[in-house]
Amino acid sequence: MIGYLEGHIIHCETDAVLLLAGGVGYEVLVNSFTMTRVTTGTGTDDIVSLYIYYHVSERQPKPVLIGFASLEEKAFFQLFISVAAIGPMKAVRALVRPVGEIARAIEQKDVTFLGQLPGIGKRTAEKIIATLHGKAMMFMDHAAGSACEQGVALAPDKQEIALQVTGVLVEQLGHSAASARRMIQAAFEKHPDIHTPEGLLDAIYQEGL
Repeated sequence: MIGYLEGHIIHCETDAVLLLAGGVGYEVLVNSFTMTRVTTGTGTDDIVSLYIYYHVSERQPKPVLIGFASLEEKAFFQLFISVAAIGPMKAVRALVRPVGEIARAIEQKDVTFLGQLPGIGKRTAEKIIATLHGKAMMFMDHAAGSACEQGVALAPDKQEIALQVTGVLVEQLGHSAASARRMIQAAFEKHPDIHTPEGLLDAIYQEGL
């Protein structure tokens, strides 16, 4: 299964890019917010990286690749489609605002904001809040930028570790998402050889970060 692609954009459409990676052209669906992020200031020789959600089902037997600029955005997408009546294709159209704004609207029970997302409406907005309220907190401080918003961006494997540990720090230990990211960044800077979530948590608490 495809989870990550890196290559050159050779064609853009309204909601998709054709990404040339390893000599193969992959058609990847992207929401409008991600489209702006990956195409603004990007030249034909620039490398674009996308984290991929691979979608195939009985109703959708043809595989569909959905791309995201960061693992955190992909994780929020997966949370978003856990809501009844919101499938991957509907979510792609709906997620036109930054993840942090949508997560904040969920936690603040802002039906008006969510209802204005494309294809959502008031009734679905209420379903989103009923299903996800209390689960979107870790995404509230997410801002546009690299997966590691300050300092050096993390490699893809370490981004996955960081995302898992962020969930533990926020949901189980009560830290804010911003605080969790600062602790994780500091731990990786002091211990660049960390390769597991357990190792990252140990480093955070051994250093008293």
